[in-house]
Amino acid sequence: MMKFKSFMTMTIVAMAFVLSVCSCSSDDDDPVVALADQVAKEYSGKEVVMVMGEESSNDTKTYSFAKASESSINMTIPEMGMGGHMSIPALQVKNIPLTKKDNTIGGALASYTGSVTNADGSEKAFTITGLAVLVNGKNIVVTYSLKYGNMPMLMVTTFTGTEK
Repeated sequence: MMKFKSFMTMTIVAMAFVLSVCSCSSDDDDPVVALADQVAKEYSGKEVVMVMGEESSNDTKTYSFAKASESSINMTIPEMGMGGHMSIPALQVKNIPLTKKDNTIGGALASYTGSVTNADGSEKAFTITGLAVLVNGKNIVVTYSLKYGNMPMLMVTTFTGTEK
């Protein structure tokens, strides 16, 4: 009888040990998706460009975002203008850092300088200032100011769109 009690005690201890080692699986949890993966898409919507306080254009455009790292994106601003010499080619802004608060993902850069080749083959510098990107679900708002080449005035741009 003593051997049986000892055997049962050891069995219960062994079962308790096995059950304590087998913790709940995290397979039921939603996978963590990188912020950049959540934003890296194309968005279509209205782009309003203001120059010297007056509306210069109000067009439907598509902005593209690509993953640069787990927590940063590259943004492609579509071509602006009337084509040829009266246009600004598509511009790329790289490494916009992302953060998340509640359901909104935000990105911001105080300033970004780059260059691009225009329609006549000339290299033009551009500077983006005050860039803000806000994404909530399938909706996006992008605001920034653009200084392109030797243009003396800023182009203040607001893009409001939805995921394509």
